Amino acid sequence: MHRATKIVATIGPASSTQEILLQMIQAGCDVVRLNFSHGTADDHRQRAEFVREVARKAGREVAIMADLQGPKIRVGKFENGKTTLIAGNSFILDSACELGNDDRVGLDYKDLPRDLKPGDVLLLNDGLIVLNVTRVLGTEIHTTVKIGGDLSNNKGINRQGGGLTAPALTEKDMEDIKTAMSLGADFVAVSFPKNATDMEMARQLANIAGAPYGIKPKMIAKIERAEAIPALQGILDASDGIMVARGDLAVEVGNAAVPALQKRMIRMARESNKFVITATQMMESMIHAPVPTRAEVSDVANAVLDGTDAVMLSAESAAGKYPVQTIETMAAICVEAEKSENSELDKDFLDRTFTRIDQSIAMGALFTAFHLGAKAIVALTESGSTALWMSRHWTHVPIFALTPRTGSERAMALYRNVTSLHLDTNTDRDTALAQALEVVVSKGYASHGDMVVLTVGEPMGQAGGTNTLKIVRVGEPY
Repeated sequence: MHRATKIVATIGPASSTQEILLQMIQAGCDVVRLNFSHGTADDHRQRAEFVREVARKAGREVAIMADLQGPKIRVGKFENGKTTLIAGNSFILDSACELGNDDRVGLDYKDLPRDLKPGDVLLLNDGLIVLNVTRVLGTEIHTTVKIGGDLSNNKGINRQGGGLTAPALTEKDMEDIKTAMSLGADFVAVSFPKNATDMEMARQLANIAGAPYGIKPKMIAKIERAEAIPALQGILDASDGIMVARGDLAVEVGNAAVPALQKRMIRMARESNKFVITATQMMESMIHAPVPTRAEVSDVANAVLDGTDAVMLSAESAAGKYPVQTIETMAAICVEAEKSENSELDKDFLDRTFTRIDQSIAMGALFTAFHLGAKAIVALTESGSTALWMSRHWTHVPIFALTPRTGSERAMALYRNVTSLHLDTNTDRDTALAQALEVVVSKGYASHGDMVVLTVGEPMGQAGGTNTLKIVRVGEPY
């Protein structure tokens, strides 16, 4: 069964062997996420090599996403590994403290006291512990515990409503970008960007680091800060795609606000011709259980119905007991949800103008395939832009993007309803079209008598040159 929604799976201790990776790819993993918050550069390099090797065995390209840690603001370490905070008691966050105790703990972000004032609310350990700031004295943040609990080493800190000034790219991130480019990452996900400038800086660093390897990665902005919401359009314009990172975002803006924000972000991304990933706790219970909860099934299905390009697994595939089964389950949910989606293509095209020839051809192909009941759309593309534009609209007609560029093939692994395939460069248009049809038929996506819509650029081999639309029946001369 054709699945339009893509699956991003994080790899970690539970999924780092070639055997498990192969099963994950066969189960439906389209993009592998390397989480740079954990592991060494050598760990990531070896895992990337395994992904490339296993993808070759599976006979398809699987993209690699390098997810940067970013300025996750954390408490320091405790003498005894943890302490227990009791509601009503006082507790001090002290940037000068080396080892914490029952009264105070250090900070990894030394400038945090500058960002705070009495009345601010701090959320620790993903919001499980709540502290009210009573006063700030030099390096010390004095608080009263509102909601207590166990606080252990290196737990995260958020300010309710956002507003912390830590830069989006740390020194570690800058080194990790170099590592990501050396191992051939196709996507770089930037954590906690506040505005377009953060993304522009990250892209510049990634392009410089990728130049010796001939790589220009696609840049993904993880939307997880409250202040990123009013700056969302600018961030979208400066990025290739976004991730709805619901964990830290929920801590900053409140859980209740996240579902509506998710729908808004997905809609804005699609309208801006950007891809979008929905992430965090999608199948959380499957870390330990062989089946998801009904709520998780609905969560994944709703993200699909919202129009997300991809859904993402974190600890479920990195450290869970059932990484392969989780991907299989998620894939099945996506397929079922897609069956019920209504196409609003005609409404989408009302009051829309297309000034570019290649974009007009892409939209024309969608419209034609939808109304003629074509079996498939086949786009011969260099950069993948034609496929991206087509994938912003839902038609139930699968899109097959054939390209001679491996980088483009991997980039399209995140585009909704797009199956990317390799086609060797051919400068003769008719020969290339015949080969493209042959590839699609040989893989079982179309058969004799099926109607197929083709798009191609003349002369061939130029990015952004799509200028021809052709309608054919498989097996008939054209």
